[in-house]
Amino acid sequence: MIFLLNELISYCGLNCKHCPAYNALKTDDQNLREKTAKEWSSDQFTISPDQVNCNSCHSSDTLFFHCSKCEVRTCASNKGITTCAECESYPCTDKLQALWNNLNVPHAKENLDKLRN
Repeated sequence: MIFLLNELISYCGLNCKHCPAYNALKTDDQNLREKTAKEWSSDQFTISPDQVNCNSCHSSDTLFFHCSKCEVRTCASNKGITTCAECESYPCTDKLQALWNNLNVPHAKENLDKLRN
């Protein structure tokens, strides 16, 4: 995990300190888990409060189920890099930019751009 201006930056540039799943685990906040499960659920899939726990994507033990299957996480981990900002293919369009577009998280790209510079 990389720290950027006292922030905890994941492989893809998301800030774990702003993630409800990370915060729910760190504070053992059941209300936050329930609220987040409702917000993150959709017609395509339902998230239960017990799934809203994450110890960051660099963790090998407690991961939010999406993060455990994330192609960006797998790719960066296999390359042995701490964030995608270190990758020679940054920003790759097939994994990283697709993730940013699907999640609508422009701040993730900004975080990685800052690390890259």
